[in-house]
Amino acid sequence: MRLFGTDGVRGVANQDLTPELALSLGRAAARVLGGGERARILVGRDTRLSGPMLESALAAGLMSAGAEVILAGVLPTAGVAYLTEGHGFSAGVMISASHNPVADNGIKFFAADGHKLPDAVEDAVEEEMRCARPDPVGEGVGTRLSDTALREEYLAHLTELVGTPYGGGVVLDAAHGAATAVLPFAFSPAARRVAVLCAEPDGKRINVGCGSTAPDYLRTHFRAFGGTVGLAFDGDADRLIAVDEEGEVCDGDVILALLATWLKTRGELLPAAVALTVMSNGGVRDFLAGEGIRCVETRVGDRYVIEAMRGQNILLGGEQSGHIIYRPASTTGDGLATGLLLLSALAETGVRLADFRRRIPHYPQRLKSVRVADREAALGSPRYAETLAAAEAGLAGVGRVLVRPSGTEPVVRVMVEATREEIADRWLEELCEALLQKV
Repeated sequence: MRLFGTDGVRGVANQDLTPELALSLGRAAARVLGGGERARILVGRDTRLSGPMLESALAAGLMSAGAEVILAGVLPTAGVAYLTEGHGFSAGVMISASHNPVADNGIKFFAADGHKLPDAVEDAVEEEMRCARPDPVGEGVGTRLSDTALREEYLAHLTELVGTPYGGGVVLDAAHGAATAVLPFAFSPAARRVAVLCAEPDGKRINVGCGSTAPDYLRTHFRAFGGTVGLAFDGDADRLIAVDEEGEVCDGDVILALLATWLKTRGELLPAAVALTVMSNGGVRDFLAGEGIRCVETRVGDRYVIEAMRGQNILLGGEQSGHIIYRPASTTGDGLATGLLLLSALAETGVRLADFRRRIPHYPQRLKSVRVADREAALGSPRYAETLAAAEAGLAGVGRVLVRPSGTEPVVRVMVEATREEIADRWLEELCEALLQKV
């Protein structure tokens, strides 16, 4: 089974993702990513309790292969990517499980250009882990240095994105994660009033009932803190979900559409195209088409969105989940950069986020994660195959179905979109039941 998933190596910390595995991964990565030279590798992490443990093990592996390791401390994922490219590091590493539960953690790598590693390079790292090679000794052993001042450079980069300050109040939900290190400083020049919730860097509460995966917390509290709109981030701050003036949630589709139309009006969306995934609602595709903006569809995962963007020179792309990539600002999903651009768009156009949301058709879309013992067996069962064929026939012309195994969890995600809620509900229920049948 392949070690790397859709977003690095991820699992339950100290059970699946052990210090021993992190050590081995670090040693192999230093050899592959160093390109035969002494590698210089930047390492950042979120606030999870297991972060320092895995950071120590990973750094030990990197140094045992002769790498120079720079520890940036708690930093958003996009900050690691930005600094890796800007400082000419051989690679960057982020220790985070993003939006996943507290017990999970992950290790993902960025190449020297700040982009996620191609599959072939990840495969080379895995192959290197199976090779027994002599490690350097004496002066060949690597070194380690902590440099938390690097986050100031990332912060300065973010503040350069601030355009016209937003005239209302913005309330930010930091999810007790990596955003806590920079969030108040980045947004203070971007809005007239700024308040931050879940701002303690608490690894026991990261993503727990807060952040982009639980926007109801922000919906409930943002008005009490003087907010006109709210912005919720996830554990490593690469996602953004917004709450509009009426307390309604605006997902990545709405944010992407607003930024796309704003940039097109400014003459900065060249070509007039965006990249989005198969999960994006059909309504946003229809809306963008009506605005003269072409949609390029990709697999789920921001790495695939970025690949399409780079391949077709597209400047803007994103996922319904809130990963938004604006290439002039970042090489990967950056929730903070997205939030700053969103506030600038609202301030410059004068549009209310709630009014813009209502302009976008939203087709009923149902999504459920089905936990299964064996993903391949569940997807290969005759009962499921029959139900899927019936669903596709029943939805022809009125909707679509998308079923995919998670790349990071033992679940199968089922999405049904239809013109009517009862149709979507029916086929979602039948598909989920079929997946749970014993095989």
